[in-house]
Amino acid sequence: MEQLTPDMMLVMGMIGVAIFLFIVEWVRVDVVAILMMVSLPLLHLVTPKEAFVGLSSNAVVSIIAVIIIGAGLDKTGMINKLVKPVLAIAGTSTSRIIVAISFTVAIISSFMQNIGAAALFLPAIQRISKLQKIPLSRLLMPVGFSAILGGTITLVGCSPLILLNDLLLPFHLEPFGLFDVTPIGLVLVASGILCFIFLGKFILPQGGASEDQDTELTCTLDTSYELGTNGLCAYELTTPADFTHYRDTIRVGDLHRRYLVNILALTQPPDVKVMSPSLDTEIRSNVDLVVWGDKKNVDRMAAEAEMQQKETIECYGKEFDTAHSGVVEAVVSPRSPFSGRALGKNNFNDRFRVTPLSVHRQEDVFRAKLDDIILQTGDVISFYGTWKRLEALHQEGGLLFSLPSDLEDMRPEKALWAGGWLILSLVMIMGFDIQLSVALMTGALGMVITNVLSIDEAYQSVDWRTIFLLAGLIPLGIATQKTGTAAWIAGSILDIIGDVQPIVLLTVIGILSTLFTLVISNVGATVLLVPLVVNMAIAAHTDPRMAALVVGLATSNSFVLPTHQVNALYMGPGRYRTFDFIKAGSLVSILFLVVMITMIHLFYGV
Repeated sequence: MEQLTPDMMLVMGMIGVAIFLFIVEWVRVDVVAILMMVSLPLLHLVTPKEAFVGLSSNAVVSIIAVIIIGAGLDKTGMINKLVKPVLAIAGTSTSRIIVAISFTVAIISSFMQNIGAAALFLPAIQRISKLQKIPLSRLLMPVGFSAILGGTITLVGCSPLILLNDLLLPFHLEPFGLFDVTPIGLVLVASGILCFIFLGKFILPQGGASEDQDTELTCTLDTSYELGTNGLCAYELTTPADFTHYRDTIRVGDLHRRYLVNILALTQPPDVKVMSPSLDTEIRSNVDLVVWGDKKNVDRMAAEAEMQQKETIECYGKEFDTAHSGVVEAVVSPRSPFSGRALGKNNFNDRFRVTPLSVHRQEDVFRAKLDDIILQTGDVISFYGTWKRLEALHQEGGLLFSLPSDLEDMRPEKALWAGGWLILSLVMIMGFDIQLSVALMTGALGMVITNVLSIDEAYQSVDWRTIFLLAGLIPLGIATQKTGTAAWIAGSILDIIGDVQPIVLLTVIGILSTLFTLVISNVGATVLLVPLVVNMAIAAHTDPRMAALVVGLATSNSFVLPTHQVNALYMGPGRYRTFDFIKAGSLVSILFLVVMITMIHLFYGV
């Protein structure tokens, strides 16, 4: 075996640094990728041209185009229109609903990013859960896993498969076609759905239809409206005449911090009713206010502040009628402008006049010090406000509401154009053998020219973090191959496992890819592993294309932990715990590997 060289040791050191930073998350993954992009030419491991070749690669341009096409399909409401016919076919059976929605999401996910498909269907699934009285936890995980599996149906369904052909170029191997992976992907989707149909009651959280939904309101007052959840309720109080005489000025934010209650409405002189007041609003004497919180905290506040607590909502009965206002849940979406910022910095009270009531993250519910919570993708925020104000917040974007779809700024009149440009792109790829990036960018450009999307909306739809992550890691893959590091590592691994049958080698590669994608991004795992496994396959006299294909598919085998974007997005709304993903994801991951290897053996004869 070839001896280690200084360049090989440097490359392995850079790989180790990248993996370490991916795991500890001291900086964002795209920053890690840019660090690799800059460091590698400085260390003379790649040329400057090779360092930035990722920014113009076929894979990166294809991903940008796929995202824009997906945004166009979303903007025209084409995907929302699928919900009604899907439900009509499924009826009221929980199993048929899971099959119908999961398969629909999987098909959509095969032509756009799976996180995009999952985000688009989240509000619809929430509405279906309430309408059919099905616990949300029994729907979201099967649909989320199907969105991930749907990325394996076509070569443009997920970033690793889009990237695959570019990574095969240095080895002069035949590229894969758009639908070469379709038989494998369809069987993977079917096996995943069937797993939940037959074993769902053992691996999914069980419970009543309202247990998983904080917006299923359970606190009933002697008025025409309902507002509350899990023992929290709304109460109307009146401040005494001398409330401001002998104490420092008390503001809305002060009551929240002291008593963990939210002020939903108050009266300001002379008789102005203010809904969802600003945190800086002063509480005056002889005013009515409506607070939301635990009864013990409300009683304590009333006693200490000498407020009079009313038996019912009197002055605000009309304002708190469900026709006028209510509580909704909103999920922080991928690429949301609210993500990464403290909730208080987003100024929901001041900008939109809605009141954040709580934040649900994975297994935790936060009601104290909400202003200091740094929002993350998948966080579920409960808001109270008038429907008009909530609609304004919905129009802002960045949050996924379980609100009627007619509140959205859709362009249904452009639906035929959007569908036509998608079909044209696919025809160009299949019928005219035009390069993937050119065909897809034609469809994306068509969306802009025909005003399905404005050019600004097209730019805003692209997740530039993913683009730079991919572009920054491509030179690391080049360095791994160019310096001989991939061949050296491949030889070392083969020395350890010895001579094995091709199917055994592919199984080992599948397991290795699965483990990698649990701790680093699927793009990072693909870039690092494809040069390695191709060298392993060549040395072991196994088809190197199949070894690369296993990596491209197995990096989607990310179900065990809620680290995948789709899992993170659905964890909050579904009220899942990490253990729920471990229990269901472990079974689906094993099934994925068995089905993938079996299909490659049967379909490609390995």
